[in-house]
Amino acid sequence: MNNSIKMILTEEVTDFSQDAQKVFQNFNILTTFCAKDGEELLSRIRSEEPDVVLMDSFMTRLDAIGVIRNIKRQNLKEPKLIVFSTFHSPTLEREIMNAGANYFVLKPYNLEQLCENISLMTAGDNLLSGDITPMKIDKVAVEVKVTQILHEIGVPAHIKGYHYLRDSIMMAIEKPEIINAVTKQLYPTVAQKYETTSSRVERAIRHAIEVAWDRGDLEVLNSYFGYTIHNDRGKPTNSEFIAMISDRIRLQLKFAS
Repeated sequence: MNNSIKMILTEEVTDFSQDAQKVFQNFNILTTFCAKDGEELLSRIRSEEPDVVLMDSFMTRLDAIGVIRNIKRQNLKEPKLIVFSTFHSPTLEREIMNAGANYFVLKPYNLEQLCENISLMTAGDNLLSGDITPMKIDKVAVEVKVTQILHEIGVPAHIKGYHYLRDSIMMAIEKPEIINAVTKQLYPTVAQKYETTSSRVERAIRHAIEVAWDRGDLEVLNSYFGYTIHNDRGKPTNSEFIAMISDRIRLQLKFAS
């Protein structure tokens, strides 16, 4: 079993029932609680170096954006930063994400779904850092899995972006580090296979994602991309889409092996 995921949460421990706390345990998330005070949270991040911070958007002394900026300014070891809010404001969400948060969540949130997404986010780091032993990948089985997911999400099979997305995801499953070189490696490799250009690959993938968001089931999209997805929010970038799906499949393959 991997080491526990260390998380600091700006909630009162009394707000969580025993059943809710068991959800954290089931996902191997070691949770410590912190007052809704940005300065105190920043001090805890500095001393405890957590893997994940789940914090309120508005706190005393320092809000979430202030905490994020101070983490970067002070060159602290940066955890995954998840910010939650009790109301949905596209402007607030945009400012928080632009400040450097990894995730924005609306309360009340589905705790089990959130924990699953936290596991995927941190697993993605392990994959990129090489902490997980390389796996023998059954390419046929993976292609079937990727195809099923694209159909479920709502990407039409007849558009070019569908084929480009499928190949991109499979490439990211086999070689996770390529997600950090999307424009320099991933797009050119796909373009070469289909005898087209990198810019056309990028545009076609963007179009495929937009079509999926226009025609897809919001609950299905939530199940893959978490509760940051709303009808009035921007869609994930090409690299975010590819990374989330490829990381999820790699995690499934790892636990199945």
